[in-house]
Amino acid sequence: MGMSYKGAISFGLIYIPITLYNVIRSNDISFNLIEKRTMSRVQYKKTCVDCNNQEVKSDDIVKGYEYEEGKYVVFESDDFEKIKSKKDKNITIEQFVNLSDIDPIYYDKAYYVVPNKGATRAFGLLKGAMEQEKKVGIARTVLGTKETLIAIRVKDGKMYLNTMHFDEEVQPSPYLEENIKLEKPELTLAITLINTMTKPFRPEDYRDEYRLKIENAIQAKIAGRDIVVREDAEANPALDLMSALQQSLQNMETSARA
Repeated sequence: MGMSYKGAISFGLIYIPITLYNVIRSNDISFNLIEKRTMSRVQYKKTCVDCNNQEVKSDDIVKGYEYEEGKYVVFESDDFEKIKSKKDKNITIEQFVNLSDIDPIYYDKAYYVVPNKGATRAFGLLKGAMEQEKKVGIARTVLGTKETLIAIRVKDGKMYLNTMHFDEEVQPSPYLEENIKLEKPELTLAITLINTMTKPFRPEDYRDEYRLKIENAIQAKIAGRDIVVREDAEANPALDLMSALQQSLQNMETSARA
């Protein structure tokens, strides 16, 4: 799903044609791959293994599923469309849940939901009812060649759609929990430290500082200067837990006074 995707949300017998727009814009800095001696761009060519590595045009490439070694069944884009039912193409709300029921681990990409012309009344009704009851709609649809689990939610008068991972896609944790007895003084200090460090989350307080460093390094290289490395203080693993907690609290109090 690129910049926008046209579809429809169905809610009971109510059918709402909508368009989805990306919420997130990638801020990645673009680097080209070049051959270091000649400074020449590196190209990627799609070649055919059994035709003397000749380059293959995009129009001549199809998807093939290998059901036995060297034997394929071919799927063209029309085949995927034929399999889709009307329900697969619609975003059908199957149930509503409370937002706190959804673990954030399941969220993937976020989109703005915008009603198409003529659907604003039905859209407004669904949005208003969901916002008043603080409910999230759970739906499924087929995007491309993959069925996708979906959460539809409303915040500050805007409707958002989040694609989600299926439970079967979530891998188990590699950490085997140990039965560790927590010492009460350590736990009390840890809770004090957490509470001292607690304040409202303001996303605008956080900037991509590493991206800024890369931009400055690019400018330095263009100007023929060396990249300056600032050394950070080393973490001190030698402190025992109790001393580390006490020192952390003292540091917090000192910085609060500064």
